[in-house]
Amino acid sequence: MPDIAALHPQVVHFVVALGLVGVLFRIVSLTGKAAWTSPAAAALLILAAGASVVATESGEQAHGIPERIPGAREVVHEHEEAGEMARNLLVLLALVEVAGVALARSDKAKFLRMGSAAVGLVACFYLYEAGEHGGELVYSYAGGVGTRSGNPEHVTRLLVAGLYQQARTKRQAGDSAEAARLIDELARQRPGDAAIQLLQAESALRDRKDPATALTLLAAITPSDRDRFAKIRVGLLRVDAYLAAGFRDSAQATLAPLAQEFPDAPWLKEAQAKLQ
Repeated sequence: MPDIAALHPQVVHFVVALGLVGVLFRIVSLTGKAAWTSPAAAALLILAAGASVVATESGEQAHGIPERIPGAREVVHEHEEAGEMARNLLVLLALVEVAGVALARSDKAKFLRMGSAAVGLVACFYLYEAGEHGGELVYSYAGGVGTRSGNPEHVTRLLVAGLYQQARTKRQAGDSAEAARLIDELARQRPGDAAIQLLQAESALRDRKDPATALTLLAAITPSDRDRFAKIRVGLLRVDAYLAAGFRDSAQATLAPLAQEFPDAPWLKEAQAKLQ
């Protein structure tokens, strides 16, 4: 089979959607109402089974890198086992549905539909389990995030995101020195990135309590006229740095043109309140 590892996220969403809706339609069809739900359920569940085979194959091809992430192996295996069980049940469902279509005029058809609904509920449970473990793998272990394509730039983005979030966590925990160190490493990874230079200036002010260095770093940043957010943020950091350095007049002189240019910005109103 060709390399379809990169398609795993897309395919699994089709499996979940087709499977859940197919089982729902099959249950509704047992009521005898909405007759169209019976053939619809059969079609959806057969499609879900086919998609599940592709999903498990793509997952097998993709699992190598996430499995090697320290601490992620067990979650990968749990996701894999739940996915394989969901696939097996969906394939069984598809066979039952095909039999139901073939025996549509037989008395056995009703029992096949009831069996399909029962097996479908179990399949839904394993679909949920596979999705839950897959979500944990992606969002709690970064399985596949930044690593799926093998592009070095994507891996760097993953590192940048990790450094930024860890710096925030350390700052919130009161570990300013470690937060500053992480921001410095972030700047080392992305030299010349204006957004990260802004983070460095903020770190100098918030973490190191060094307004002079913050002002020096801010002086090197020239936001685009079209970047409203960056202009306001640079200006507000300058205001805070001037206040921390004891230069109240400079803070007021920095804030005045900003407030005039962006009169509706709530952050500027908060800064104005500080200076009153």
